[in-house]
Amino acid sequence: MDCLALAVITPEEIESQWRLMGLDVGDRTIGLANAEPGLWLATPLETIARKKFTADATTLFALVDKHDTDALVIGLPINMDGSEGPRCQSVQQFAANLLAQRDIPIAFWDERLSTAAVTRAMIQADVSRKNRAQAVDKLAAAYILQGALDFLHR
Repeated sequence: MDCLALAVITPEEIESQWRLMGLDVGDRTIGLANAEPGLWLATPLETIARKKFTADATTLFALVDKHDTDALVIGLPINMDGSEGPRCQSVQQFAANLLAQRDIPIAFWDERLSTAAVTRAMIQADVSRKNRAQAVDKLAAAYILQGALDFLHR
């Protein structure tokens, strides 16, 4: 399946006046980040502990509504060789399930090495292992969203 086959929009179709929410979808958590209109800076928001899809979607959509989010940018865990493995397919299915519940624009963004980059930066900043574990997912979501924002402003 093509990486953007499920997307309602491509990153190029994101409009500058939209409020965006970035997602780092993992097996155990979903990291969230926000970008306000103007789309210059991604800000870490929070981490959702995964349960079942229905509960995850309910929590996510409550935050989407609370923050007046116009579109989602979901990190797509493409393999280093550019292929799509099981994790990529899992995230695409998560997005398809979201779209089945609500018609919200979704764009995928390549998230290769996002968690590693964020973890490396926190280690360099001497953040404790406990604090890294609590923050890594929402910071990875901000890293993913910032990559999409930087692309839009290139």
